[in-house]
Amino acid sequence: MTTYRRMTPGVFLGSQAITEGYLTRNQLRTRSYQRLAQNVYADPALPLDHRLRCRGVALLLPADALVGGHSAAAWYGAPFAGVADPVTVVCPEETRWAGPKGVRVHRTVLRRRDVTTRDDVPMTTALRTAWDVMTLEPLTTAVAALDAMVAAEHVTVAGLVALAEAGAGRWGVSRVRRVVPLVDARAESPQESRLRVCLALVGLAPVPQFEVLHHGRFVARVDLAFPEARLAIEYEGAHHFEDDQIPKDDERLDRLRAAGWRVIRVSAADMRDLDGVLARIRAALAVP
Repeated sequence: MTTYRRMTPGVFLGSQAITEGYLTRNQLRTRSYQRLAQNVYADPALPLDHRLRCRGVALLLPADALVGGHSAAAWYGAPFAGVADPVTVVCPEETRWAGPKGVRVHRTVLRRRDVTTRDDVPMTTALRTAWDVMTLEPLTTAVAALDAMVAAEHVTVAGLVALAEAGAGRWGVSRVRRVVPLVDARAESPQESRLRVCLALVGLAPVPQFEVLHHGRFVARVDLAFPEARLAIEYEGAHHFEDDQIPKDDERLDRLRAAGWRVIRVSAADMRDLDGVLARIRAALAVP
């Protein structure tokens, strides 16, 4: 039988709130409470994001289940799971809880040292979260999350290497050993990480966050660089298209070109055609 956890500030079980007299059924139905999962609601003033959904799901968890994987990574420097993405829950293999709609349950071996609590949410520790991200998520997603977790100093590359070396025989160790060599804390966005991984998978090794100098003077720092070819790859997120940023980017591009560098600019739309992006980069590298 599932034992519900206590209510947390701003997040509550509808049935419990009614039973304890905080709300009537009519108030729950007519006021603008945010529904996070079946029978779980939040104050409308709280920002609706993946972490809030995790807080809601936490109220439903059996005592031996934890928020983990890509969801827990939001507390460790990698808040990349979207509000509509399923909440990842890890629990012991013998726990038969399936969770409500919008929850992804992974049954595994959990040890006492894997368990912690943050913001009243029971979750996996940073290192255990890293393991589950590497074993459960696609390669590029896993590397992007680990890049951010290392940059935020919640885990270290040395710790990840040790984790992979000690993982012989564990489920998913082959995935872990594939991800760890690709982790680089210099990345400054998840899309930059994903692009770097895609390049690595075809045998290309750009330098992240490379500082371009010309006659000994700083010109710009670029997302990814092939220094010998003087080729820069710049990922342009949404802020690059804001009015005050556009002239700054154009001026920066002019400085790079004046220093003898070529620049390939990659947008979110371009990332939907990675083969096309890779072809552009390879063609540019082929030009002497």
